[in-house]
Amino acid sequence: MTFGDLGVELSALVGATALLLVLVLVQATAGVMAQGLMAMAGSRDNLPPPKTFQARMLRVVDNHREGLIMFAPLALVGAAANQFDAQSALGAQIFLWSRVAHAVLYIAAVPLVRPLAWAAGLVGTGMVLVSLIQ
Repeated sequence: MTFGDLGVELSALVGATALLLVLVLVQATAGVMAQGLMAMAGSRDNLPPPKTFQARMLRVVDNHREGLIMFAPLALVGAAANQFDAQSALGAQIFLWSRVAHAVLYIAAVPLVRPLAWAAGLVGTGMVLVSLIQ
């Protein structure tokens, strides 16, 4: 998967960022559906606890952000240094597709398998890191 001439690693970064955008939109919609438009458009100082799906969406967005915080600098440093290889490309693909799987499994409330997708994303990120420090 590549977007033009970005290469696999930067394409994975773009894809993971697009996924974050989608997740944030679903999260915002879940907030409006659970709390109401006026409550979510206000200061949010005295909101009741989030409803189940709203809380799940808050968690999946936070989790995906954490993954991006680790992956993005590696992809950008690798691009700046022109230091990508087959291992970093595979790691980037593993990262992106495992994050997609993780988000879907999280939203669907699938237990036990979801942490495997999370771990795969961490492995993919680790592969990119190892490629850069070798």
